[in-house]
Amino acid sequence: MKFSFTDEQIALRDAVADMVAKECPASAVRNAWEGGPGYDPSLWGRLGAMGVFGLLVPEPAGGLGMSAIEMVLVMEEVGRAALPGPIVEQAAAAMPLVAAVPELAERWLEPALAGEAVVTFGPMGDAAGRGVVGTPWGAEADLSLVDHGGQLLALTRDDLHSAEPVSQVDGSWRGALLTPGGGLVVPDGDAQGRAGWERGALAAAAELVGLGARMVEMTVAYVTERRQFGVPVGSYQAVKHHLANAHLAVEYARPAVYRAAWSMARRESTQGRDVSFAKVVAGKSAALAGRVALQCHGAIGYSFEHDLHLWMKRAWVLQASWGDAAVHRARVARSVIAGHTLDTSQGSDEA
Repeated sequence: MKFSFTDEQIALRDAVADMVAKECPASAVRNAWEGGPGYDPSLWGRLGAMGVFGLLVPEPAGGLGMSAIEMVLVMEEVGRAALPGPIVEQAAAAMPLVAAVPELAERWLEPALAGEAVVTFGPMGDAAGRGVVGTPWGAEADLSLVDHGGQLLALTRDDLHSAEPVSQVDGSWRGALLTPGGGLVVPDGDAQGRAGWERGALAAAAELVGLGARMVEMTVAYVTERRQFGVPVGSYQAVKHHLANAHLAVEYARPAVYRAAWSMARRESTQGRDVSFAKVVAGKSAALAGRVALQCHGAIGYSFEHDLHLWMKRAWVLQASWGDAAVHRARVARSVIAGHTLDTSQGSDEA
């Protein structure tokens, strides 16, 4: 049995990695903190031209017809660059749904595939019974797919009574409380919503692996250059041990994400368990990488001017998004108790 990626999958990963490294340096991430939509429309168009938004869209509909395996490879590189914008929401969660619903595909599929339209997905739950829905990037999106009153609604900007911004520790992240005034009720919305949430959770796990790997890399570079008492800080055994532990955690999480992608691509009965396990270990590894990076950088790591916090705070947000550790640990436990049967419910704790 072959346990490696194909040449085509590696080529796609490398092409995305090269593009985001050039088009999304740390300065671009920092700029997203300073207002505006929080994403670069020109970069969105380049991602569309590369086919990133069509990864999970069937070829007859204009997509690449690929699987969750290719998707996690791309999302890992997106995380490594801390790319701002609803990339998980659009590329992983929303696009297969848009392609599957004729009323949405007719209007939104072509511009969304090209990166000319922004689509978001990801219900954050009803806000204290006020009849509003919280969703990431809802105020900036051209189309928002949200769970409202037990129904999956497709909302355009014209369908909103209001969009109240929601702040987050990651300044490049945008959220909003949406008050629907109309919208399309998505057919079979319950199943479509669960499947979208599942894809989003897996994509977030892959992005967390990329974030963790990048934080380890930037810390290794820093302690190699930074000198104390005449020697590099990285030469001290305690620093080496901390970084080795962080590196090991990321390397442990990566195959868990790949396994979950394999399960999703082949609709294995363990898909729900595998996605949840991947989300837990990826979040844990990114948290450890951030903590170690902060310790090894010392005082400069606590400063707003240093780039470390851009990656660290993105990891904090993703840890809590698409189900936090408690939600996913509970799903793993239920799956084990039930004999590893398919469990794609997001649980009442998801918000």
